Amino acid sequence: MKIMIAFPPLQGKGTPLLGQNRQFQWFHNAAFIYPMVPAMAATLMKERGHEVIWADYIAEQKSEQDFLALVEQEQPELLAMETKTPVIKLHWAWVEKIKARSPNTKTVLMGDHVTALPKESLQSSTVDFVLQGGHFDVLLDGLVTALMEKKDLPAGIWYRHDGKIQNQGKAELSIDLNELPWLDRDLTKWYLYGEKFYKHPPFTYTMAGRDCPWARCRFCSWTTLFPKFSVRCPENLLDEIGHLINDYGVREIFDDTGTFPGGGWLKTFCEGMIERGYHKKILLSCNFRFDYLKPELAKLMKRAGFRMIKLGLESANQESLDRLDKGIRVAEIEAGCRIAKKAGLIVHLTIMVGHPWETRAQATKTLELARHLLNQGLADMLQSTIMVPYPGTPLYEEAVQNGWLRYPPGAWEKWDMTQTIIHTPDMSPDEVMHLCNRIYRAFMTPRFILRQILSIRDWEDFMFVARAGKAVLGHIRDFMRGGSK
Repeated sequence: MKIMIAFPPLQGKGTPLLGQNRQFQWFHNAAFIYPMVPAMAATLMKERGHEVIWADYIAEQKSEQDFLALVEQEQPELLAMETKTPVIKLHWAWVEKIKARSPNTKTVLMGDHVTALPKESLQSSTVDFVLQGGHFDVLLDGLVTALMEKKDLPAGIWYRHDGKIQNQGKAELSIDLNELPWLDRDLTKWYLYGEKFYKHPPFTYTMAGRDCPWARCRFCSWTTLFPKFSVRCPENLLDEIGHLINDYGVREIFDDTGTFPGGGWLKTFCEGMIERGYHKKILLSCNFRFDYLKPELAKLMKRAGFRMIKLGLESANQESLDRLDKGIRVAEIEAGCRIAKKAGLIVHLTIMVGHPWETRAQATKTLELARHLLNQGLADMLQSTIMVPYPGTPLYEEAVQNGWLRYPPGAWEKWDMTQTIIHTPDMSPDEVMHLCNRIYRAFMTPRFILRQILSIRDWEDFMFVARAGKAVLGHIRDFMRGGSK
């Protein structure tokens, strides 16, 4: 079978950050994250002997006409697209355009939005199949096998039969990630992907697990996809890192697991990095948790080659952390930053504004904590986003029940982080957007800028600081858009 894994161009308010992203955003300064699960789908299909076309025309920055010409030329039998809430209507439109150019192509939608609302896409477009759940690479493999062998479709796949929307029940995929192959990085054009904050190219991504051992944050759409954490054994990831060093010359990796495993797993992994000598050849970064940070473990991570950890601060108010079910205390935030910095790790914080219960004073408290951590050298960089209650999350259900939504469900294009979706107690939408902008501007203090300049030791350091500065300015532009649209 000829199968296309596609990210068609999307017309909107900038460049869409879609693949492998837990919160959708339009960017002025384009950055592309390796879409690991679709890439695994492509890898599995190729291993099964199918002809696979990887068409990420967002990352390749090609036009709509280029994509339509590719579809018309290739006439794939099956075309699968990952989608998210703010662009679901654009993908419905793409289904119709694809079928106009290639009438025999069966189309597939997959991702967190259609996992939460599988019927909606079948009611609103002529899409043929909707895959429900996070392991949609494995589910797509099951779909292709069923179509080839003319068998019943696996559970978790929604479709039409005799004019009625049907499925075989909820997918209960329990997979051993160690049994999956390593990504076919040549097929999936690994060189297209790399964010702005990495110092030493060649750079790429790995994924130790799906997706987070905590898996309880009420705002995270990926808990909808992966309610149960799956993780590769340390040796499997170490073997892949060796492959990336030896066969691709990779010098830096970001592991995009929602939270990199801690405890004994992490200790074994770090010891393996040192024993194999990989710590001398490559730098690592990952998503992490404040409560995982212990002094000896942080020191071991640094010895093993870790450069940066990305930590979810979200709010400086304990009420918000509790209501979001973050599982951390405010006191752990600064303490964790101190542990990481003392070990020599770069600290990247993520912050969220626009909580529907937070007052202006409480929200300002988060801004003040961010400034304090940056000014004291306890954090090196941060990113700020608007709270978006994606369908399928507990936060969405709470927002609907409490009447917090500024727009009705179905106006999904509004969920794109260029404006606030939730009412806040005493802040206007414009004020929330302005606060997000101010948090990004916390970078721009003389002390912080001087510290970055003094960190420059060579040309790679200089280019890293320049790229990071450009990215921050781009994010400031992203949040200068009006919040009261």
